[in-house]
Amino acid sequence: MLKKIPKLLSPDLVRILMEMGHGDELVLADANFPGHSLHNRVLRCDGTGIPALLNAVLELLPLDHYAPHQAAFMAVVEGDLAVPAIWSTYKELLAQHDKDATVQYEERFDFYNRAKLSYAIVVTGEEALYGNVILKKGVIRS
Repeated sequence: MLKKIPKLLSPDLVRILMEMGHGDELVLADANFPGHSLHNRVLRCDGTGIPALLNAVLELLPLDHYAPHQAAFMAVVEGDLAVPAIWSTYKELLAQHDKDATVQYEERFDFYNRAKLSYAIVVTGEEALYGNVILKKGVIRS
């Protein structure tokens, strides 16, 4: 056990966050996300929702302000009537940890392609539709 590391973060996830470099991306994926078919570095957090995990990850992960957007959400598929209420929760958490963080919305298959290029995918138990988030790691400024 270590001090100041959120208990929700597994040793494997902390290792992944430490290994990531500037510009690397981490996907926090909902329970419906095809993580294992897109990537070979997949961690499971099946009993956890993304808001709690996002909050814990943002305690440790600096966001990339050299990029136009620090996070990405999967956009609602055209014709789908879903209204992802969880996005407001994600935006609030991002703002709590980084007041200048901005979000980009990626079309579903563009989001999948971006996930393939990510450093890792964390598949969660999140059941909210369009609950996926990509975070871009930044640098720690002294």
